[in-house]
Amino acid sequence: MLDAGWLKAMPGVERLVRKAARAAARRGRSLNVALADDKAVRALNARDRKKDKPTNVLSYPSGERAFLGDIVLARQTVWREARGQKKSPADHITHLVVHGTLHLLGYDHETSDADAERMEALERRVLAKLGIADPYAPR
Repeated sequence: MLDAGWLKAMPGVERLVRKAARAAARRGRSLNVALADDKAVRALNARDRKKDKPTNVLSYPSGERAFLGDIVLARQTVWREARGQKKSPADHITHLVVHGTLHLLGYDHETSDADAERMEALERRVLAKLGIADPYAPR
């Protein structure tokens, strides 16, 4: 799934997504990233999470060892959040791909505060290696 608006808004987005996924995933693992629009993500979110609204990223773990699963990003939501958080779209996309990849690896931030802290700390480390500022730091 590729919304053509992604390529128009950010040429090179596919390369950015690959780099982010590789930074977060362990070697020998693969995943798919779908660059969708809000309408498609809203439909998936309504179907799979019973939330009838778009969200920035959805993760679908495969349960397999080598193939981690699928991540779906919603273009309009990602851009709106980047503007609202005063982040570059590239940094925000990178963060969301890292975040989604960690979900595919079994990390969770909704079960407990300790799990959330563990996942966020790992996100910060991966993003720092990519030269991206802490997305959870107050702005």
